[in-house]
Amino acid sequence: MVGPPRGLIEKFERTFHKSPDVFRAPGRVNLIGEHTDYNFGLVLPIAIDLACYVASAPNREGLLRVHSQNLQQSRQWPIAQLTELTPQRDWSDYVAGVARQLRLERGYDLMIDSTVPMGSGLSSSAALEVATALALGWKGELPSLELALLCQRAENEFLGIPSGIMDQYASVFGCEGSAVKLDCRSLQSERVRLPPNIALVAVNSRVHHELAQSAYRTRVAECAAVAKAMGVKTLRDASLGQLKRIEDRTLQRRARHVLTENLRVLSFIAAATRNDVEGLGQLMTDSHRSLRDDYEVSCPEVDFLVDAAIKMDGVWGARITGGGFGGCTINLLDPVAIENFQQRILRQYREKFSLEPQFYRVTPGRGAAQIS
Repeated sequence: MVGPPRGLIEKFERTFHKSPDVFRAPGRVNLIGEHTDYNFGLVLPIAIDLACYVASAPNREGLLRVHSQNLQQSRQWPIAQLTELTPQRDWSDYVAGVARQLRLERGYDLMIDSTVPMGSGLSSSAALEVATALALGWKGELPSLELALLCQRAENEFLGIPSGIMDQYASVFGCEGSAVKLDCRSLQSERVRLPPNIALVAVNSRVHHELAQSAYRTRVAECAAVAKAMGVKTLRDASLGQLKRIEDRTLQRRARHVLTENLRVLSFIAAATRNDVEGLGQLMTDSHRSLRDDYEVSCPEVDFLVDAAIKMDGVWGARITGGGFGGCTINLLDPVAIENFQQRILRQYREKFSLEPQFYRVTPGRGAAQIS
């Protein structure tokens, strides 16, 4: 297992004058099944080697003291006042939200260092939540559904983000060599082995459009509205044949994406079972087109990255991953095509947008754990 970023323990010891325990929680890439989790549908994420690390030790001052190495910012709260906090709309809300859920009875000193790029669609927030929960004395077993649910509640209740369970679940339950098929209604999961002759490369567009959070909430509300119009509790209970009942064309498109995306997850698993890499790639590209046209959560930069990728030899498919409006694409490649792919994408994207994308070769990895 990958160790903590260099210098984290030493920096903690210099700052707080004691030795810490260190906890790790990974980010995730969702291979397919986007915007289905809050509709109680199917998702297929992998935990990745990019992760959030939190060094932790208790203190006697009754304070929760937190320092972010990435941002060079610190926050401090008396634990007796955690229930009185209001969101500050920054990174510290994820720490405070988890601390409130844990109902701390003692103070802690935390130092955070994350290799998951913020705003990239690789779930830096869920990685921070899960690592924080472990660092603040989570007493349950690992992996633990209760841990994932606790972190989801922190996001839903304190930050007011109506997110599903996928990101936290993937960070907790990730496993080497396999994706995790999660049924977001039953919360039952199973491992899905991926073909051995593939490479997965995430490409960070380096853009994150401001409407992302407001549009996310809008999509959640639209899905609830169309489910009600269909006479079902959630879109998981609807069928494609019911779409014709919906007169509002926007709501019809939203529902069509969710319903067809659930089917694509099942088709993706079947293709993985028979090592059909071309089939996997086509499903990923179809997913992106649905997210672009029916769900309308893409953006010109991401569309360019996908369109450029799928024209290249050795690239089987590509799609946006994460909430949308920027962040990363995930690309399914022949491993021998990686170098040419990265060089051409770098050149074309720089020429088009005057931005340099970032590349991450990702492989399915383990979930959260104490590492030191």
